[in-house]
Amino acid sequence: MLAPSPITPDAPAPIGDPLLTQRWLDLAFIHWPVEPETVAGLLPRGTVPDTHDGVTYVGLVAFRMHKVGWFRLPGIPYFGSFPETNVRLYSVDAHGRRGVVFRSMDASRLLPVVLGRMAFRLPYVWSRMNVRTVGDTVAYTSRRRWPGPRGAHSHITLRPGERIDEPTELEHFLTARWGMHNSFPTGSAYLPNDHPRWPLHRADLMAYDENLLAAAGLTPPTGPPVSVLYSPGVPVRLGRPLPPLPAHTHLQPSLRQSRPSSPEFN
Repeated sequence: MLAPSPITPDAPAPIGDPLLTQRWLDLAFIHWPVEPETVAGLLPRGTVPDTHDGVTYVGLVAFRMHKVGWFRLPGIPYFGSFPETNVRLYSVDAHGRRGVVFRSMDASRLLPVVLGRMAFRLPYVWSRMNVRTVGDTVAYTSRRRWPGPRGAHSHITLRPGERIDEPTELEHFLTARWGMHNSFPTGSAYLPNDHPRWPLHRADLMAYDENLLAAAGLTPPTGPPVSVLYSPGVPVRLGRPLPPLPAHTHLQPSLRQSRPSSPEFN
């Protein structure tokens, strides 16, 4: 297994011939630390948890998808624009490619949900959702429709602060992810992405109520998140899947580093 690639705030390679284009807007990044061994079994074969200072993270990311387009065609204004909320984990494969693994992807447009499930085998679910700005706060709401479980929901309100001039190593680790790993019959494929450097703001979490993490098979956090960030957004280009790792590939998790003293592990 190659060493994980460096964490870089800029995309390591531009995507000249995109499979998809879109904009991600009004993003809330909320994260909790978890022990790598508790989530290793939830990742695609051929990947292991990616760690920072010996631990990995679970993320709840709410945002607005805007004008998804195929190839170089203009983005679709209605079906290509919708709120989305993702539960994600952090992964690395034998090539050292760092990525994210989506455990659930709630979206408010049924057509993209169906296409995402059928074409990419992504865990999209259809939900009633809303993102709205009230004064200096941004509120995200979601309640699941299909395929369930019924009652899965999230209600998040945060207040963005000043822009971060120099994000910390952890903030880069949680946001500068240049691809995703996903399971296919032949193994774990890697789908790269490319976008400008994130404009990030630290944020105050004003209200929070959700059970999406539990619905995604994760143990609900017992403490507050260790990182709450906001971004106004970026334009994004998604590349074609890179050759998958063979289905028989087996990896060993990297050696644990010194463990932080935070009491907020699950």
